[in-house]
Amino acid sequence: MLKHYKIIDQRIVPNDDEDANILVFVNPDESEKRMLIDQFMVDEHTLNSTLDPDELSRLEYEPNHIAFIFKRPRSITARENILFKVSSTGVFLFKDRIVIVASEDIPFFEGKQFNRVHSNPDILLKLVFRAIYHFLEHLKAINLVTDEFQRKINTSIENKYLIDLFSLAKSLVYYLNAINSNGVLLEKLKINTVKIGFSQEESELLDDIVIENTQCYKQAEIHSNVLASLMDARASIVSNNLNVVMKLLTSITIILMLPTLVASIYGMNVALPFQHSPYAFLVTMLMCGGLSLLGFLFLLKKKLF
Repeated sequence: MLKHYKIIDQRIVPNDDEDANILVFVNPDESEKRMLIDQFMVDEHTLNSTLDPDELSRLEYEPNHIAFIFKRPRSITARENILFKVSSTGVFLFKDRIVIVASEDIPFFEGKQFNRVHSNPDILLKLVFRAIYHFLEHLKAINLVTDEFQRKINTSIENKYLIDLFSLAKSLVYYLNAINSNGVLLEKLKINTVKIGFSQEESELLDDIVIENTQCYKQAEIHSNVLASLMDARASIVSNNLNVVMKLLTSITIILMLPTLVASIYGMNVALPFQHSPYAFLVTMLMCGGLSLLGFLFLLKKKLF
């Protein structure tokens, strides 16, 4: 799917005119891929890399454009075991236009970063800036979900929430790799500011983005380390909760065994005390209840209940 945009009054707005200089290809089909390769001279391997979620961020110089690939978090539309993943986005910077290629349809130009846009290189920087902000939003969501799972694990005897925590820990590893990869790309951009054509204001924005990306990486690293270090403790909590339940069930079984013993004795086909008494059933029930009460009091004193 191809979308056209244009910068009007420092804002990016949809525009279907032929002079629209911002093209966005969302999950391009074969005909759109051929258009990118034949008309825009995009390298086929680089184009496929923009749609590969495992591709690293990188910068490449081509004869008529500069190719950028950066990482961004995927939009979460379903639970999917609470696994947050990343995707790749390609930006091809030409002299008079900018082409964006992504695997999913997302609001590329939303957020305060795009309140004022001056040029195509400025769009590139703010796309990366928006991706970093998106990572930070997901880290906040992961932190909230982790706290909720911690509360549920305190009373859980199942592995369900523990498995979800493992998925979150795996997601943080994906995010750390992606944010670090974006950091390498940003360092390359700093080295090549003149060659790419960044203005003084855009170079200053790049410095701010580098700082934001470093802070984002540190925050993700802290979340990952805390989650990993406490994972064994949370597994022990689940195991301990199960032990408490098993102890309770064992105590109940012991209490039930005492009246069962009396009932079993009085069920034998031999001469028994009180067998001819009209109160035999009542005496038997009282013995069963008394033994159960004694067993309960004994286990309660031993703090086994």
